[in-house]
Amino acid sequence: MISDRMVGVLRLLQLDDWSDGVADVTAAGAEALGVDGLAVSLVTEGDLTELLWCSDATTRHFEDLQLTLGEGPGLDAARTGTMVWVPDLAAVRMARWPALAMEAPDVPARAVFCFPMGIGAIRVGVMTAVRRTPGALSAQQADDAVMLADSLTARCLGSGEPRLDGSSPADSPHTLQHAVIHQATGMVSVQLALPLPQALLRLRAHAYGSGRSITDVSQDVVDRRLRLDPGGNGTPPTVVDKD
Repeated sequence: MISDRMVGVLRLLQLDDWSDGVADVTAAGAEALGVDGLAVSLVTEGDLTELLWCSDATTRHFEDLQLTLGEGPGLDAARTGTMVWVPDLAAVRMARWPALAMEAPDVPARAVFCFPMGIGAIRVGVMTAVRRTPGALSAQQADDAVMLADSLTARCLGSGEPRLDGSSPADSPHTLQHAVIHQATGMVSVQLALPLPQALLRLRAHAYGSGRSITDVSQDVVDRRLRLDPGGNGTPPTVVDKD
């Protein structure tokens, strides 16, 4: 049985026009689950995830870190279609997510719970709940989270599903928040004559090596403030002085 607070969140999802209330839904969902943040990501090609909605900065930081490192509970949930719960990120075994385990002490998120969104073999995305303190979910919170993930799946597959063809307005709440990474990957692929997966790896490697997020690095590439060279180092584009 779900809690009364979660019933209120599900009612928000049933509204015919809820595009203006996406932030309210994620924030209300986080509050109902007793967590600090909530994110919804869609599964794209190659089992990657694309952040769609996010309630707070801590959760956004964790989602971006997973994408930068190419590993983490959210990516595992997207790949396997099973729930992945990490009550204490500091206790993660090095062999499970080596890069994430090294970063864990400096990550604001301390506990992460990922719920796959899908129907049967159809994988839609992942709902991620984040806490800034370690600790497991209670049985009631787990039941509520499963119901919320199922309801989000139905909403994404229904008439109000977000469009992945790039036709949404740039300021739409349904605009994919990591679209700049795909654009930068394409640019690096052309510049270095690399397949797209390798171009993405180059972006990840540069982001990790420079201590920046892959989103920020990608924005620099798209804005032509940064160009990755074949030797592996990112260099600013050449500026020609004009008299």
